[in-house]
Amino acid sequence: MCDLMTSTYGNPSSTHALGRAAKGVLETSRRNIAKHLNCDPKELIFTSGGTEADNLTFHIAIKDLKIERIISTAIEHHAVELTAEKLAAEHQIELIHLQVDAQGAIDHNELNKILSDSKKTLVSLMHANNEIGTKIDLKAIGHICKLHGAYFHSDTVQTMGHYAFDLKNTPIDFLTCAGHKFHGPKGIGFLYVNQNIKPNPMIYGGSQERGFRGGTENLIGIAGLSKAFDLAYENLEEHQTNIQRLKSLFREELQTRIPDVKFNGSIEPDTSLYTVLNVSFPPSPKAGMLLFMLDLKGIACSGGSACSSGSNQGSHVLNGIGADAERPSIRFSFSRYTTQDEIKKALDIIEETLLD
Repeated sequence: MCDLMTSTYGNPSSTHALGRAAKGVLETSRRNIAKHLNCDPKELIFTSGGTEADNLTFHIAIKDLKIERIISTAIEHHAVELTAEKLAAEHQIELIHLQVDAQGAIDHNELNKILSDSKKTLVSLMHANNEIGTKIDLKAIGHICKLHGAYFHSDTVQTMGHYAFDLKNTPIDFLTCAGHKFHGPKGIGFLYVNQNIKPNPMIYGGSQERGFRGGTENLIGIAGLSKAFDLAYENLEEHQTNIQRLKSLFREELQTRIPDVKFNGSIEPDTSLYTVLNVSFPPSPKAGMLLFMLDLKGIACSGGSACSSGSNQGSHVLNGIGADAERPSIRFSFSRYTTQDEIKKALDIIEETLLD
């Protein structure tokens, strides 16, 4: 990325030598990412990240595909949940939220039953929940959608770069990516649009991204995204095993050290994102300050209370699965750069903070 800033600074849309060099980097990056995902390069539209990609999906589905219904859940990322609510209301489109169980999982039978009326529908379900880590079976749901002629979109921001994808053999119409979720640059991502769908321009003013998204591409970010894919899928299984081991160690030690500790969402490796663990701590006078206290001691984690008081509406995900509002919940994340020493240090600090 640093080299490109000084050596390949042409506009990819320009026809002179500097522009052609930049265009070469752009399309080489696109082809490289497509190779990792086993899809056609023209199916990838570069965006500013996952939120834009999710938004564009709904606009395509409503404007071009003329859908009459959206099926989703109440625990989707806000990029999906709020977009679906807003656009469904604006365009008088039916919006159905599937029921989720205490782990955040849906019932395939419910989805199958709703889709049986053959109403033109977009199903939008995230591959793995960003707060509680619960995963869906992408192929199984894709097959249900295909059976009933429904379009299928999955927010794969949390899983892209962490799991292998074979898009030529996965029944899916749209999925999304954000580079920073697997150590790539921030502010870059893409929307995958199955080649059977021909979207009309969404941003006018230029012919970039095959006329769909006008505006000069973020060449530096795109090249960084391509490199991040190379690094993410190099020794992927080894990294998956190692990170899952650290997550399991963290969970088991918490159960040993903290009486009555619980977990939100699935914790089984087959149905849970290996990079996320949402911990439900026992009620404590320190509950309201727990996240702040951990931050002061150098533990970078995310809060997510299920309670609702004043302007703090709490986590819609935890509310959606019926999490106990009296218990403080914190999300811990793990990556290939997390070490066992860091895990042990975090455990010591958590134990000291809660039990002191």
